[in-house]
Amino acid sequence: MLYFAKWKVALVLAICLAGLAFTAPNFVSKESAQSIPDWLPHNQLSLGLDLQGGAHLLVEVDVDGVIKEYLETTRSDMRRALRKERIGYTGLRIKDKAVLVTVRKPEQLDQAVELIRDLAQPIGGGILGGGGTDIVVTTDGNQVGANLTEVAIRDRGTSAIEQTIEVIRRRVDAFGVAEASIQRQGADRVLIQLPGVRNVDDFKNRFLEQAKLAFRMVDYNASVAEAESGQLSPASELLEEYVDPEAENPPPAQKWVVRKEILVTGEMLVDASAGLDSRTNQPVVNFRFNQAGAKRFATVTQENVGRPFAIVLDGKVLSAPVIREPILGGSGQISGNFTFKSANELAILLRAGALPAALKFLEERTVGPDLGADTIEAGKMASMIGLALVVIFMIAAYGLFGLAANVALMVNMFLIAGGLSVLQATLTLPGIAGIVLTIGMAVDANVLIFERIREEIASGKSPFNAVEAGYKRAFTTIVDANVTTGIAALILFALGSGPVKGFAVTLGLGIASSMFTATVLTRLLVATYLKRRRPATLAI
Repeated sequence: MLYFAKWKVALVLAICLAGLAFTAPNFVSKESAQSIPDWLPHNQLSLGLDLQGGAHLLVEVDVDGVIKEYLETTRSDMRRALRKERIGYTGLRIKDKAVLVTVRKPEQLDQAVELIRDLAQPIGGGILGGGGTDIVVTTDGNQVGANLTEVAIRDRGTSAIEQTIEVIRRRVDAFGVAEASIQRQGADRVLIQLPGVRNVDDFKNRFLEQAKLAFRMVDYNASVAEAESGQLSPASELLEEYVDPEAENPPPAQKWVVRKEILVTGEMLVDASAGLDSRTNQPVVNFRFNQAGAKRFATVTQENVGRPFAIVLDGKVLSAPVIREPILGGSGQISGNFTFKSANELAILLRAGALPAALKFLEERTVGPDLGADTIEAGKMASMIGLALVVIFMIAAYGLFGLAANVALMVNMFLIAGGLSVLQATLTLPGIAGIVLTIGMAVDANVLIFERIREEIASGKSPFNAVEAGYKRAFTTIVDANVTTGIAALILFALGSGPVKGFAVTLGLGIASSMFTATVLTRLLVATYLKRRRPATLAI
């Protein structure tokens, strides 16, 4: 085990130099690191919320709103289907978790039931194998009910949470916020932690708006005055025009009476970008639909030429242009009281997708960097004290062999720091604890090896044979110890979250690097010493 081919020596040295190279950017300022060419190591350690401060928010997803919206959609589909088949009905309404309708003519009841049953969609397309449906159709005399099943309610709630997390993550990534932690907490809550973010209100306005875009017709049969006096059809509602809060001297918000029926949704968009209107030179948002959206948009504009339609975002009318001619190309633009910044931010939000439900803010706070700075200093102090004590002990206990172990320990620290920099793993307070723990673990394997070498020397073996036997016989014990610790680290990483994962990452990197430095690097150093000095006895 003491023979090293030249290529093995070169590989060991290359790994050690790589660890040093990837650690080096952490010794310069952030600005200096960013100026390093991309083909050179330039990533620095990413500090977590507990070390550098930032924003902490706990939000609740309005799952009931998702269910209500689905029932509203079902009601609109039922109305459209019944009218298409000329089935007379009355009392189309939502009650609890069902949509109810009364068919006027008994002879059309069976036809209405089959029509409404066709609206039921298989849950998950049958992927779950349950063969169930979203709605169950029941009858009570001439009344037909489309009842949302408990399974559908549960699955739609779960889907809303998962989609909310994914949309927020896409938005955060698009705006360039690094190392955000976005995770589910409880049944309907999402925990958001953003290191380095100081302005919570700005983050909420930019990232947590629902951004639900809808194209709806303006109700030209009703006036704003009638709506304000309460004389408004249940199928319409009164909405205000969107006013950019950052716009200089914005005009008064205009009001519009808009039909509740959604003709085209923002979910059908495939792209959105900020631009300039060629006629007015004002900021606009250009958009493009997918194939289904383009077809639907073309149909809507063909059927409503000469009528105004409203582009509604989160209950605010962005603009309400008149349809001059059918729009068949599947693209268009949204104009309004935009600045260049707000137009670009809206385009990003539309590209990232809308949140499936509104969010309720349960907890929000800004974590200052003071605690992080104190923690970093305390962590540095603990690491240096622990490192110094380990170095002194190893030299005092094992002499020259202890010195080799200390060299390996230093390399081990560079490998851990370099690995964290390459992976861009977030270093948190528990992560620092993992590094401090690794300092002690890193020399544990060397202690096993050196004690085994002492036993071999005591049995009368020569220095070469004692070292050879010491490394060979201690290797199995070292592997067993590190594998069991590694399994624990994997379980913590798989089942843990946030800081627990940070601890698992540093612990896992520490195990891998200490295995390399203890069983390979120190063996190379000891073998080199023995071959060059050829001592008759070993001072260990």
